[in-house]
Amino acid sequence: MGRYLIRRLLVSVVSLIAISMVVFGILAVAPGDPLAGFATNPNVPPELRQRIRASMGIDDPIPVQYARWASSYVRGDWMVSYTAKIPVRDYVMGRIPVTLMITGSAFLVSILVAVPIGVISAIKQYSLFDQVATTFAFLGFSLPTFFSGILMILLFSVTLNWFDFVYDSQVTGFWGNFKQSVMPIAVLGLAGAAQLTRFVRASMLEIISQDFVRTARAKGLRELVVVRGHAMRNAMIPVVTILALQIPELFGGAIITEQIFRVPGIGRALIDGIYSKDVPVVMAITFGIAVLVVVFNVVADILYAVLDPRIRLG
Repeated sequence: MGRYLIRRLLVSVVSLIAISMVVFGILAVAPGDPLAGFATNPNVPPELRQRIRASMGIDDPIPVQYARWASSYVRGDWMVSYTAKIPVRDYVMGRIPVTLMITGSAFLVSILVAVPIGVISAIKQYSLFDQVATTFAFLGFSLPTFFSGILMILLFSVTLNWFDFVYDSQVTGFWGNFKQSVMPIAVLGLAGAAQLTRFVRASMLEIISQDFVRTARAKGLRELVVVRGHAMRNAMIPVVTILALQIPELFGGAIITEQIFRVPGIGRALIDGIYSKDVPVVMAITFGIAVLVVVFNVVADILYAVLDPRIRLG
């Protein structure tokens, strides 16, 4: 286990370095200029624009810019946002609470919806419930979040007028924040539930056909005891690892969802940063999501070995 973790950590560090290089390189060669406003302003002298560009290091070679960003990031300095004119750490941290609230709630929704539906579908295989649940799971897995978000806006905002589809950061109070968070949470939560339902159902189908489940039934145990005490306990082992991998996926889905509902989280900050070519902001958020993906991949491997003693990581 120790050697495996060391190897995974070394591979993870190399992967993160490669990801940061690729993303930084793409941003550097992408069209756009963070000082576009200055460039089109006739009242700004060319000498002043040039001094600003030199102070920001925009015209430096790409390897020099990357080395400057990497050294600052390692020291905990995420540089200053080109557009917000404040430290990137403060800018991003100010938006994380909203994203954490939405993604955390969506994660709970996906578990509460997927686990019971997946278990019942496996127990009642090929029944009407199983067919309906499987159909909706495939639809939810196939539909992109931006499409399901637009459908929810058309239904619940335009047609029924139940919720506002634009997130208002000035709203205070639990009920007001809850109402404007329902649709973003539902979009992310149901998308995660659709994917997780398929894994729960497949895992339960594999377990309930095992000999120890048939033995438990042959001993006269109640079906509820067999399912909850024997089948589910073993079927949830691979599901837990899938849950660990879903956490960074939710943050990735929040990028699009926050843009649809105008949620002032890190997803919207990332899109705004891409449009304005705010490299420090884009790198901080992108690299943070990459770290989440790498870390939770390692966590998933460890959880699988801990929950199932038969697994040996080597």
